[in-house]
Amino acid sequence: MEDHSVDDDNSSIRSSSPVMDRNPSPPPDREGDQGGEEVDAIGETVYSKHWLFSTFTRLIQIVSEQNMGDSDAQMQLPEEDEDELCKIWDMAMDKDVAGFLQEFKAADILLGVITKSRCPRLTEICVGILGNIACFPDTCLTLSQNNDLGVVLLLLLGDTDPPTLLETSRLLLTCVSQSDVSSLWLERVRQQTSVCSSLCFIMCSSTNMDLLVKVGELVDKLFDLDEELMKSWVTAGSQPSDEDEEEEEEGERRLDVASSLLEAAKQLRSESPEGLEVYLHALQLLTTIHHGIQTLAVAGGTGQALWTFLCEVVCEDLCQPDDPPFVLQEQKGLLVHALAVLSVLYACQDQEAEHSEADTLLPLVGSMLRVLQYHREVSSGHGQKEKKDGQEEEEKVDEQLQALIQTTVEFLSDVITDLTKDAVSELVTRGYLTEKTCLSAVGSMLPQFSPAVQHLVFMLS
Repeated sequence: MEDHSVDDDNSSIRSSSPVMDRNPSPPPDREGDQGGEEVDAIGETVYSKHWLFSTFTRLIQIVSEQNMGDSDAQMQLPEEDEDELCKIWDMAMDKDVAGFLQEFKAADILLGVITKSRCPRLTEICVGILGNIACFPDTCLTLSQNNDLGVVLLLLLGDTDPPTLLETSRLLLTCVSQSDVSSLWLERVRQQTSVCSSLCFIMCSSTNMDLLVKVGELVDKLFDLDEELMKSWVTAGSQPSDEDEEEEEEGERRLDVASSLLEAAKQLRSESPEGLEVYLHALQLLTTIHHGIQTLAVAGGTGQALWTFLCEVVCEDLCQPDDPPFVLQEQKGLLVHALAVLSVLYACQDQEAEHSEADTLLPLVGSMLRVLQYHREVSSGHGQKEKKDGQEEEEKVDEQLQALIQTTVEFLSDVITDLTKDAVSELVTRGYLTEKTCLSAVGSMLPQFSPAVQHLVFMLS
């Protein structure tokens, strides 16, 4: 894949892409044509078949005109043509229109335009139209069965235009998220080896927040659906090819999945908590397979950098001493993924990557003690009020919160068992281990983790 940078282009996406959360604009007024209005209308909509045909004819003409000029020059899309095509993009959100476009073989037309286009904006719009068509199961099935289109879309992940990459990622995520066609797309991703390197490059080089979030959602979904795919991507990153070695000799960094996910997470840390949570979940999925743990356990590798980053997120960004206890409800997703990954890193890095107690481990213990303290306070006070108010969705919230508490208790028990008397003394001195936090921790760890409690009591005595 060519080494082009993917620059931040948030403003251009917002200004040039159609607004996707409003009713689409109708095509040009058809005054004087009321007699054939019902025949010309698409389904139950007010949209005109004739106008749609003429716009697609113009689309084909645009591409033909482009290809008559300088083959290397990047073309601009005339404003009037762009407006008309954006109306189709909006219209494709309607189920009747999406079905009609599919019957009209629009996917084949758009595929032809994408393969010949030398205009990034035109390519973006065409992929965006396909993305809206794919939102409906029937049209997604037909679209997904187009093998040529599938190949081209996966190759588009190697493009350098951020808006095009965003729409391509959105389309692929829509497809792999639909159970009827997900296996078909997973097989294509397995066969197209460039997908992994393309996505890793975006995660490592892009500063476009919208693009990073969407790519993270795509990678997370792929890993969640296909463990073997995740394993092959991790293995590919840990076993460099001859081409990779040549790049390293030339001073270019070889991309791997774990470090790419970490780099994107760093970008999103202060900009998008939702996006950061997606990446932390993907990193947690890596720790569920042996190959992933092996990769993170390498001395001086991504695992140590990930440990440092996650400790900063947990200790500096989440569940602070001046936060109200119910902050756990807002941050439980980030906390559970971060602590789950940290617990694996703590267990697998041994003496080779001994963590400085003063710099990272003790503040981390303090954060875990605070999580258990806040949970106890919420359960005994605020939780009763929510139950009295009859909030039926609280059961679902409790499931995720319970996962956080279980993860915290298990990790804290492992760490406490290894603490020296000096470390416990330092916890007390810094105010991390107080009577209140100690009682919360002991109450959470008993009776399942009584050896850790006994060790803590012994150290305190």
